Amino acid sequence: MHIRFDVPADPAYPGRVAAALSTVRLRRYGYIGVVLAGVGAIGLAVSQGFAWGDQVSPLCIALLLAGVLSMLYSPWVRSRARRRSDRYAVEGAYDITDDNIMMRSGSESGGIAWDGVAQVKDTPEFWIVYVGRMPATVIPRRLMSAEDAETLRAYMAERGLLQSR
Repeated sequence: MHIRFDVPADPAYPGRVAAALSTVRLRRYGYIGVVLAGVGAIGLAVSQGFAWGDQVSPLCIALLLAGVLSMLYSPWVRSRARRRSDRYAVEGAYDITDDNIMMRSGSESGGIAWDGVAQVKDTPEFWIVYVGRMPATVIPRRLMSAEDAETLRAYMAERGLLQSR
């Protein structure tokens, strides 16, 4: 297998990559926020019927507020990453073989050996490549030909790396 494709200097592309990678890392804040907001709302509702409700209400309101802020943290970080990464738009390329994934962006280049890849997650626009438990890079399907994308999908599935959304 040898797949090569170019990445144009699109100002929106680095923001989409940053958003995809940060979504993976920030997902837990949304879950924590839902739990905190739920506990706060339930506590607030239950405490209204009891005499000690006046003492518990500030705690429940704080939990509710912390939960909402935690849920808003992830979208805030993603939008900030999109805004900040727009200035990093440079031409690049991917060169994917049976042995490794080589990436070039401007004058920088790097690679990841397939032996070091723990898993690959499928998202609507990218394949997110994990080295260990951390997302290391993305492979943009939209910039590949359909045949190359199917070849790469089959290769990753054969190695047991590809995981569905």
